Amino acid sequence: MGKHQQPDVETSPPVSDEIRRTTCYMCACRCGINVHLKDGKVAYIEGNRDHPVNKGVLCAKGSAGIMQVNAPSRLRAPLKRVGPRGSGEFQEISWDEALEIATGWLAPIRKSAPEKLAFFTGRDQSQSFTSFWAQNFGTPNYAAHGGFCSVNMAAGGIYTMGGAFWEFGQPDWERTRLFLLFGVAEDHDSNPIKMGLGKLKAKGGKVIGINPIRSGYNAIADEWVGITPGTDGLFILALVHVLLKAGKIDLNYLARFTNAPCLVNNDPASADFGLLLRDTDGKLLVIDRASGKPVPFDQKGVQPDLAARFDQHGYTHRTVFQILAERYLDESHSPEAVAEKCGVTAGRIRAVAAEIARVAFDEAFELDQPWTDFRGDRHDKMPGRPVSFHAMRGISAHSNGFQTCRSLHLLQILLGTVEVPGGFRFKPPYPKPVSAHPTPHCHSKPDCPLDGPNLGFVRGPQDLALKDDGTPARIDKAFSWENPMSAHGLMHMVISNAHAGDPYRIDTLFLYMANMSWNSSMNTRGVMEMLTDKDENGDYVIPRIIYSDAYSSEMVAYADLILPDATYLERHDCISLLDRPICEADAAADAIRWPVIEPDRDVRGFQSVLVDLGARLDLPGFINEDGSAKYKDYADYMVRHERRPGIGPLAGFRGNGTETGRGAANPDQLGRYIENGGFFVEHVPEEAAFYKPWNTAYQDWAVGLGFFDKPQPYLFELYSEPLRRFQLAAEGQGERQPPEHLRERIRKTFDPLPIWYPPLEETEVDTKTYPVRALTQRPMAMYHSWGSQNAWLRQIHGRNPLYLPTRIWQTHGFAEGDWARVTSPHGEIIVPVAHMAGLNENTVWTWNAIGKRKGAWALEEDAPEATKGFLLNHLIHELLPPKGDGLRWSNSDPVTGQAAWFDLRVRIEKSPPPDEAQPSIDPQQSPVGQGPDKVLQKVRP
Repeated sequence: MGKHQQPDVETSPPVSDEIRRTTCYMCACRCGINVHLKDGKVAYIEGNRDHPVNKGVLCAKGSAGIMQVNAPSRLRAPLKRVGPRGSGEFQEISWDEALEIATGWLAPIRKSAPEKLAFFTGRDQSQSFTSFWAQNFGTPNYAAHGGFCSVNMAAGGIYTMGGAFWEFGQPDWERTRLFLLFGVAEDHDSNPIKMGLGKLKAKGGKVIGINPIRSGYNAIADEWVGITPGTDGLFILALVHVLLKAGKIDLNYLARFTNAPCLVNNDPASADFGLLLRDTDGKLLVIDRASGKPVPFDQKGVQPDLAARFDQHGYTHRTVFQILAERYLDESHSPEAVAEKCGVTAGRIRAVAAEIARVAFDEAFELDQPWTDFRGDRHDKMPGRPVSFHAMRGISAHSNGFQTCRSLHLLQILLGTVEVPGGFRFKPPYPKPVSAHPTPHCHSKPDCPLDGPNLGFVRGPQDLALKDDGTPARIDKAFSWENPMSAHGLMHMVISNAHAGDPYRIDTLFLYMANMSWNSSMNTRGVMEMLTDKDENGDYVIPRIIYSDAYSSEMVAYADLILPDATYLERHDCISLLDRPICEADAAADAIRWPVIEPDRDVRGFQSVLVDLGARLDLPGFINEDGSAKYKDYADYMVRHERRPGIGPLAGFRGNGTETGRGAANPDQLGRYIENGGFFVEHVPEEAAFYKPWNTAYQDWAVGLGFFDKPQPYLFELYSEPLRRFQLAAEGQGERQPPEHLRERIRKTFDPLPIWYPPLEETEVDTKTYPVRALTQRPMAMYHSWGSQNAWLRQIHGRNPLYLPTRIWQTHGFAEGDWARVTSPHGEIIVPVAHMAGLNENTVWTWNAIGKRKGAWALEEDAPEATKGFLLNHLIHELLPPKGDGLRWSNSDPVTGQAAWFDLRVRIEKSPPPDEAQPSIDPQQSPVGQGPDKVLQKVRP
């Protein structure tokens, strides 16, 4: 018998013949990825262990990126509409023809009235560049996704403390012991938060989730508070009440680092009534405890007195702290007073406050790290408080969201747990005071660039974007009296206002990655009708629509010209410190994407298309003095563009490749990034790691990297002067005053101290007829709309029920497999339902962006997303219910214009099961048709 022959088996076959490192695009975490290639095709995607964001961790979305570059829904070539708008009938054209058409439409506008172009971008990550393009075109009508999503969070944080959560900062995961999440779903910052939660729990820390819905992070929280939507501000201010009564606040922190000891002008005859007192140099005044006299807040050796009073000209001026304490110690803020509205018992509120106080003060600690503050005082140690917070869209997307976000920052600051060990830490280039940000500009002239940046942070009525006659200068009415502090614009109002001609008509709507005819709009059917509506002459009310996307989304059918984008593995992108960086609290970092594969279609990266259009249109920032194109493409722009001398889109490998932050352009910069894994990191010095707004070591480091041109230490603004300036205008002060019908709203909602008021829709809707609150949130495995056409991710979320709490489920006698009719003041849907016990008893919810329109995304018409999936958007309107005054009242936060998605009120009743979810919108024709039943890709020998 012959010798047994062991079979030759390769136990570890190579999955790839090359690995290229770049940055993920499947959500906004922007993790580092290793893209494995086999014969030039993507075979596998894994996390990059060396990357500062994810350290090798990768979620389902990131791994499924391979399905994005293979998706049958990818657009293949430029398209020109040949049928009626909305029909989806297109003709493929060349890029030369497409760019000639676009230039032919845009050039006359720029020559005559640049504001007739409305340029709005969706969830892209290149807003520094797109805003630069819009500014050079000369239109004031530019904004991105933020006003749709979480501008309340960003603006509330910047106006209060110079930054906010997520891209602005993070908990000190190494040292925090108690972590509270407010209104956080699973789609934002998911990998870093998951990693942080694991680290926190491994060390015995505690997590408290405050959210109407117990899913995702809240499902693993040690304690879940199922709060009533829109009442987070009440809950937070009740915590403030309890902590003040117990004396559990950090008085030293408040005196040294906030405007709590600053004096408030109490002279009602003064034009500065309610503003803070200043010296002749404009510096804020505090009373020094040693001398008892008013001195500048930043004077060396000053000991600000929180309890001081200052008599001048017959009036007694008190400190911010005294006014704050008087307000929040009032019994109207007690747990007993707010419990019923919050849906949380008074005892539970007091227990949460007690736990916060215990950890913040009983577990306080110090780091042996000397540092010097902005007054020149040297400190031997860095005191820490191990309590941290995080919040997102759940508290932001309400019409009271701005003040709610400010309330949460007030709570953090009172505890002294911002920028300290164990607390919330800013990520460079934050913190940035409001004074470090631009103001919005709106003065548009023919054939000229805009007079400054489109977006910014107003300091008062003088910065509003108004025409000479006082009407809004922007099509979305951002920075007008209707939404004065709208730092990110109002994307949800663009189409509605353009259709109504309010405040004026536009000529061209130019959108990028903004699925406005479906899941990225309120009043979905109404928006589709606006996009196709014609005037009495038979012309479209919105004359021209240019759209760019990588995929055949629902919006494609409504465009006149399609400029097809490349996927994220086929183009250059810049994750810039000028924009939406990937920094960590201990390091400044930026990153790139680069074409790790070449497109197999006639598509171009949208940013490179804008560079080309900029040159064709002779935009100043895109041409040389002789009129030739300044940049070859976006990659060239990324390397050679300078926003200020020596400051470009990328901070790493500048000059000769060794300079950081500031330095001349380096022709080999992109090559150096690619060699380094697609990113660059510069660590914060240890002495500068905490107390960043007041730490001279950090301020000097920030100047060196180009964040500032000089140190900019500042005080946290518990009391907001910009808000008070708008109140003063509403009270009749100043040259610019609001129209009469807005005076009372501004007086009420622009309080300089955080307040709570009922969501606006709640005050306009019969809550007995519509007693239930309805929410939509995004799942961890999806991000906006493009994930739900992904072959792998569809297996996780192919349909979405409406989740009902136990009380509503039992009251109406629902059973598994039932359907419900859901009605709002605006519309009606019929959808499948499911029971969920971990849910506020008067709230229903569903996943967003799962439902698709038939014909879109190359899905089959009977796909579960198109038949069982649905949108709550059909029930939400961009306008509030009519008040009978003939005015158009936006369904938005009156301070920032944040879309109030989460204020929706509905009623629920059982319904006979229909054949498919209602409303059933007619199928649309797609330029890419329907995908094959199977997609096979061989990546192994």
